[in-house]
Amino acid sequence: MEKLLTSPTSVLALLGVLALILGMLRVRRIEFSIHLIVNIALMLGLAIILHQIRLYHMPQGGSITLGGMVPLLLLAYRYGPGIGALGGFLFGLINMIQDPYILHPVQVLFDYPLPYMAMGLAGLFPQRILPGTALAFFTRLICHVISGVVFFASFAPAGQSPLVYSLIFNGTYLVPEFIICAVILRLLPLERLLVAMDPQSPRRT
Repeated sequence: MEKLLTSPTSVLALLGVLALILGMLRVRRIEFSIHLIVNIALMLGLAIILHQIRLYHMPQGGSITLGGMVPLLLLAYRYGPGIGALGGFLFGLINMIQDPYILHPVQVLFDYPLPYMAMGLAGLFPQRILPGTALAFFTRLICHVISGVVFFASFAPAGQSPLVYSLIFNGTYLVPEFIICAVILRLLPLERLLVAMDPQSPRRT
């Protein structure tokens, strides 16, 4: 696994994704203020802590956590999809180092940075929390399902379609994870919290 993680293909793929995110942020003329950098660091730290509070851990990877994606969603709702995707990318790298389950360099993308970058899509609906969160988790599900069909098909029971197996496996933990995050976001004083994160910066869409 360590060889796959540090292989030229994996490194180039990760650098390519990072370059794409930074290019998108440059086009949108997003400046990295002190408030922004601090909030990204704080939300990453909080996401890492919450992600470690696992209510259930799947055998081939994936967990139901105590709202581990909420901090990444807050970044997206506060700063927009670009910063949300950047936060997700960084979280994916950290998660890959902490809890790797790697079979192929391309699988690294579909199980680590890309699904967490999907949390940034919630920022497309800054005033509609439930649809935004649902879109983020649905896109994350697609990433994991693709990985399951392509790289984990051998784990499917005899006679079962790899697609059906991957949908069931990933849905088993992502649906409860989505519900937990949606409930937490509903209970939080969201508007006040988002303003408090960076009172000097306007909400981005």
